[in-house]
Amino acid sequence: MMQKYVDVLIIGAGISGIGSAVHLQNQCPDKSFAVIEAHESFGGTWLIHNYPGIRSDSDLFTFGYRFKPWIGPPIATGQEIMQYLKEVIEEQNLDKHIRYQRKVTQASYNSSDAIWTVTVKNGATGETEILTTRFLWMCQGYYRHDKGYRPNWPGLEEYTGELVHPQDWPSDLDLKGKRVIVIGSGATAATLVPNIASKCEHLTMLQRSPTYFYIDANRNELADTLRSLDIDPAWIHEIVRRKILHDQKIVTQLALAFPEEAKAELLKGVRDQVGPDYDIATHFTPRYRPWEQRIAFIPNGDLFKAVKSGKVEIVTDKIERFTPEGIRLESGPLLEAEVVITATGFNLCVLGDIAFTVDGVPLDASSKVTWRGLMVTGLPNLVWTFGYFRASWTLRVDLIGDFVCRLLKHMDAHGWRSVDPVLPADVTLSQLEPWSKGSNFAPGYMKRGAGLLPKRGTAPEWTHTQDYWYEKDELPKLDFDSSSLRFE
Repeated sequence: MMQKYVDVLIIGAGISGIGSAVHLQNQCPDKSFAVIEAHESFGGTWLIHNYPGIRSDSDLFTFGYRFKPWIGPPIATGQEIMQYLKEVIEEQNLDKHIRYQRKVTQASYNSSDAIWTVTVKNGATGETEILTTRFLWMCQGYYRHDKGYRPNWPGLEEYTGELVHPQDWPSDLDLKGKRVIVIGSGATAATLVPNIASKCEHLTMLQRSPTYFYIDANRNELADTLRSLDIDPAWIHEIVRRKILHDQKIVTQLALAFPEEAKAELLKGVRDQVGPDYDIATHFTPRYRPWEQRIAFIPNGDLFKAVKSGKVEIVTDKIERFTPEGIRLESGPLLEAEVVITATGFNLCVLGDIAFTVDGVPLDASSKVTWRGLMVTGLPNLVWTFGYFRASWTLRVDLIGDFVCRLLKHMDAHGWRSVDPVLPADVTLSQLEPWSKGSNFAPGYMKRGAGLLPKRGTAPEWTHTQDYWYEKDELPKLDFDSSSLRFE
């Protein structure tokens, strides 16, 4: 029987939820908590994505938790990440706190008793369960797990071949000897293409516009050296983690300050892989600045090896329409294919698509304002774990874990029952802006879902900086009594 009341209810058992549970259990041992997960097991992204070659696009020294040493290669497969999470759950004895196949449909806050009442559908029994909690910790991620994004291209219904989205990869998909088109240029396409190329008769990577890539060996020289010296794995993890973060800070700052130089360096890496005669200007030169979108890491240059070998053809063009045989390009040619794989991204999910009410009034997140990308005006006793895009997502999981535990202790020490951010009275609606500036970070899913996200202000506390190197110093020293948070 699931416990009906807990002090803290964590939504999601992916990498955010598992990490948050560890922080809560170890830093606030007096708090009862439960983790509820809509799927049949833990893992989130790494559970539902099963396309060939699924791997991290961040190094595991920073994508892994700070409390759990990573002992494998920097870029890990989906299976390796699932094993890592499994070990965390076992080592931290979290199994007893996780409840699977529970999907939250509604959450209602009552300010008179400062309690959230959460409606949960049990996927195993079909029954509705009611839970109550003092504090909601949203760790369900930022995209919808049930369906990936696919544009509604003209003629799509006319196509007679097989249409596949990587998020819904069929276990029985047969690509042997077939003409295949992969639509997309991001990390998913770049991972998928070299892992299926050898099976296909012909493989085309069709992209509307190129992506920046960074190529390097899937190894960390410093970690290998320290391992050869038989250094404690925990020390190695921390040393290598700090070194990577130091280097990433410098690279990010240089990319933002000197975008043309950063662009030239990234393109040189591609040219070294495919050779001087390849049309890099057309197929590998993005139309945006480095770090305006995420830079995809290509371990050991596997994508470019497939291109150079002739197994993969890159086509940069727009889709005019689908035909029964394949895809007609705007420039005229018809690309024929028995299978089209649409690696076209995600559908943004804001706060788990849960129907929130506060004192009986439905809450529209898009009409509210973010507080440091952590909390939302009008939603008391709720924190949303939203990670980094320019650095490993999990770095923010660790920071937010510390923040929430410190916040809960502060509330206990002062006898407060509720906390929520309050926008200054002199801030008007006309002064508010979208969650993320397009010039700052503008992947497709953020542009498409911008209208769903809370607004942001101009002061630091009313923005989501996406800057780990600022937040790692700022969040731990935050003064709750002068931070725009209202305690009652």
